[in-house]
Amino acid sequence: MFRDSRLLVLLAAGSLTTMAGGVVAPVLPDMVDQLHLDPAFAGNLVSIHCLTIGLFSPPLGILADRIGRLRVLIPCLILYAVFGIAGTFFQGLVPLLVVRGLLGAASGGIAAASLGLLGSMYEGEARSQALGYATSTLTITGIAFPLLGGWVGASNWEFAFYLYGIGIPLAFLSAVSLGEIQKSQPKAVAKDSGSKLKSVLVDAYTLRLLFTLALASVAMYAVVIYAPLYLKTAINADALVNGIVLASRAIGAALISAFGAKWLAEKIGAAPATAFGFGLMAATLITIPVLHELSGILLTAVCFGVGFGLVLPTLYSTLANLAPSDLRSSVLAAGTGAGFLGQFLSPIFLGPVLGWGGWEGVFYAAAVVAMLAGLLLFAPRG
Repeated sequence: MFRDSRLLVLLAAGSLTTMAGGVVAPVLPDMVDQLHLDPAFAGNLVSIHCLTIGLFSPPLGILADRIGRLRVLIPCLILYAVFGIAGTFFQGLVPLLVVRGLLGAASGGIAAASLGLLGSMYEGEARSQALGYATSTLTITGIAFPLLGGWVGASNWEFAFYLYGIGIPLAFLSAVSLGEIQKSQPKAVAKDSGSKLKSVLVDAYTLRLLFTLALASVAMYAVVIYAPLYLKTAINADALVNGIVLASRAIGAALISAFGAKWLAEKIGAAPATAFGFGLMAATLITIPVLHELSGILLTAVCFGVGFGLVLPTLYSTLANLAPSDLRSSVLAAGTGAGFLGQFLSPIFLGPVLGWGGWEGVFYAAAVVAMLAGLLLFAPRG
């Protein structure tokens, strides 16, 4: 039971990286209205944390290995709560972007330290199972947090920011339940590991997969950021409805990832299965601007999630197969970084399109990105 309680605390802490953007996306339209923000740039409030997660995770992971993972996890949980709640006290776009970026930096420390602790607590198959639990938790919270943010923020968008306060009790629980974990001795690093990792990462096919992951995130985050803004305009959707729509996307992704992605890849091949997923994403992105009924919008959101759920695990599996077993975590971490970078760049690329081409232009541009990503999979491997 003690061992299980530690796992639950780490899973809860790790899920906060999903919460960073998940609880704010449904209330973004209300923030735009009440704070008089430019919709073309306000989308960065939902994605800026992705950049700082990608930037701060590696150095904070190194720091955690040197001074102790718990000594990084607890301060980062406290800072997560502080910077998250601080969003309620600022009215301008720039200060909001600053505190959202700091929230992402704290999230990067939480992710690095919690995964490090999971890796040190378990060995062999138990470690793989624990990491599987972590992946499942992220999927579930990807569904729950938009619903929670939409429900809590339905009466006032500021209430959604108070949800970040969960970092405080989690810091206390981590100190109590994880304090007895013995610091594991650092493993010897092979002399040639750096050169081997470099050779994998600079390979043209690896770089193409990383670029494809980034493009997938650009297209996916177009829905997370701009669908709530569009629905506010098209059907006067409130925060709760936006949360339901975003959760529907996550449900589609979770179902296909769990029950269909591996089967389809085995049947028709990884590249065709991934390309089919990108095609489904593109098709649903094109239909969004012409939908005005909630039932059709929910169906489209689920179908979009199915497409993304086909793309992501297949790309990660292909990426993992390129790396030696002792470097697999490092190579997959590069994939994670590419994904977060794509999420951050999504509003930077698509925000100006909103000013030029309206909602149709944004979703059509995102569809083009998805189709381009699918075509890249069939380029000669060289």
